[in-house]
Formats: sequence, structure tokens, C-alpha cells
Amino acid sequence: MTIYKNILVAIDCSSVDEVVIEQVSALAGKLGSTVHLLHIVHSHTIDQERNMREQANVFMKNYQEILQNKGIEVNLIIRSGEPEKEILREIKENAYDLLAMATHGHNRIGRIIFGSVSRSLREKTPIPLLLIRSGQ
Repeated sequence: MTIYKNILVAIDCSSVDEVVIEQVSALAGKLGSTVHLLHIVHSHTIDQERNMREQANVFMKNYQEILQNKGIEVNLIIRSGEPEKEILREIKENAYDLLAMATHGHNRIGRIIFGSVSRSLREKTPIPLLLIRSGQ
């Protein structure tokens, strides 16, 4: 039986993260897992990069506190670039047992316009993928 000791959680610093954090904290708490929160900054200018990193730090520190209050060890990771590529690079460079992330529930038009990182990762990730529906 696989035990998920190192769970990578891809977050986008939006309200859908709360559902993911809730689900992952229940899983990690029962298994004694370490949670690695990953946010990918996708920016186009240096100022935008700086601003987005500052915002991500606020969200991530809040999530870290929530998880630590439940007795869960947490690491924070911020990378820059294309989300799909950076998530796969993070997985390749480290030993994770599970990738968890939200499905944003885009409708068909939204998927065509915005693409779907979760759909792409479902086909490319070398580790199990837990997709959590956000309800939005």
C-alpha cells in the first residue's frame, strides 16, 4: 500500500485553495505527511513578478499556519514560469508521492480559452494526482 509521505499541493492563491487545503489537511493529518505548498508566479513584467510574489507569500503563510495548527509539517515553494512546466519540474527535482490541486470547473468555453493545467498534468505527471473539485 502506498503511503503519501510527501504531498505536493499546487495552489493558485485564490478562494479555491481553501477547499484543497481542507482536503489535503485531512489526508496529511491521518498519514503523518509533510505538505509542500507550491505556487507558480506567471508574470510578464518585473513589477508584476514582485507584486505577485508578495501576494503569494501572504496566502501561503496563512495556509502554512492553518496546516501547522493541525500538526502538519509544511514547506513553502514559489517558482516562476509556466504553471504546467514548473509543476512538472518541481516533481522531477524532488521526491513527492502525490500531487494535489483544484479543478476549477471551467465550462467547455473556459477550457478552450484558458486551457487546463490539471487536465494536462493528468496526462503527464509521473506521480498520482488528486484532483479536488472546488465547487465554484
